[in-house]
Amino acid sequence: MEKIKSFGNKISDSVLWSQLKAGDEESFSMLFERYYGSLVNYGKTLMPSEDIVKDCVQDVFVDIWKYSEKLNAAIVVKAYLFSCVRNRIARFRERDHIFSHVKDVDSFDFMFDFSVEERLIADESMASKVEYLNQCINNLPDRQKEALYLRYHQGLTVEQVAEVLDMNYQSTKNLLHRAISRLRSDFPISLVALLLTNPANF
Repeated sequence: MEKIKSFGNKISDSVLWSQLKAGDEESFSMLFERYYGSLVNYGKTLMPSEDIVKDCVQDVFVDIWKYSEKLNAAIVVKAYLFSCVRNRIARFRERDHIFSHVKDVDSFDFMFDFSVEERLIADESMASKVEYLNQCINNLPDRQKEALYLRYHQGLTVEQVAEVLDMNYQSTKNLLHRAISRLRSDFPISLVALLLTNPANF
């Protein structure tokens, strides 16, 4: 079983997607296992109820399987899944009037707390600056914070972040630039570079 799972991890998203479109249930299961946890974690940044988020993620996969033959073959799977989950949660919020003032996904509050780990800083005198950096990141506008999360925590390209946020490429690039510039104005470039080159550590 472990060997099968290990082999599955080596199959690219595009191959699994192609096989899923052809009706291969095992490929569908592999994609589900590969991305379910990440999608739930992302969903929880947009919706406080984990149970509702899990339902939304599962609904996305149900639709993918149900309409597999009609799926676009030329997509980046990870970005597509994140976009689907984001839109599903938006529809849920609008349908059930959880937030009556919310009109679209642009109004999302982004509820992820970034945390650059202090153990990554060799110089102990930098600890207080790291703590302040965490605070500044988490005080960024929600849209900038979400873009940083997708770009550096989830490893999406700028084009893929644009797809998830339903923005054009240049607007997304500008959004990320504003967020990074704001951080760099208060911190040494080396410290911000640590954030951007070690996404798994925040």
